Amino acid sequence: MRKVVAAAFVSLDGVIQGPGMPTEDPTGGFRFGGWLWPHSDDVNGGWVGELFAEPFDLLLGRKTYEIFAAYWPFMPEEHPIAAPFNRVTKYVATRTGAPMTWANSVALTDAAAGVARLKQQDGPTLLTQGSGDLLQTLMAEGLIDEFRVMTYPVILGRGKRLFGERAAPTTLTLTRTAVSPKGATLSVYEPAGPVQTGSFGSLEPNPLETARQERMKREG
Repeated sequence: MRKVVAAAFVSLDGVIQGPGMPTEDPTGGFRFGGWLWPHSDDVNGGWVGELFAEPFDLLLGRKTYEIFAAYWPFMPEEHPIAAPFNRVTKYVATRTGAPMTWANSVALTDAAAGVARLKQQDGPTLLTQGSGDLLQTLMAEGLIDEFRVMTYPVILGRGKRLFGERAAPTTLTLTRTAVSPKGATLSVYEPAGPVQTGSFGSLEPNPLETARQERMKREG
């Protein structure tokens, strides 16, 4: 059985778009590409190194794949990230049929079915990077086994977000947390079942509260 790990660099307001450099992903007029750099330090650099230290294959959406394919193959082979990225299998969610030039790339024309099938096989962890649209599909289908979220002290206001409306409501268990000198936080979560609800209230509703509840129902 293979595990799907969703690893993401996230702003405080949940944006994952274009963390690496200004030209990475200007989709939708996004103008803060490269927002991660000022908040990086040796500690969160170590988190990233740890992420790639264990065996993995990459699980990517088409847009992220194109960004990576135009970058990592052209980096020096001794680069600590380029070497494993160029070597591992890249599973790519795509319906375009466009050629994939990066070595060891495999198309998944039905992302949900393809990932579900891969999870049943033996092999290394399936690790996502970026790939916002693909993440929404995986979350909607309950296919993610671990979220490894690195949150940085910046508010971007707009951009592609980690958790969208298609995410299946899920309770998460925090299995690890750490903080870097520049204020980034590492949070590792595992799904822990359906969302549980409750109430801090103990009194019977008074007329004002009853009227408020009825009004909220009418307003949808």
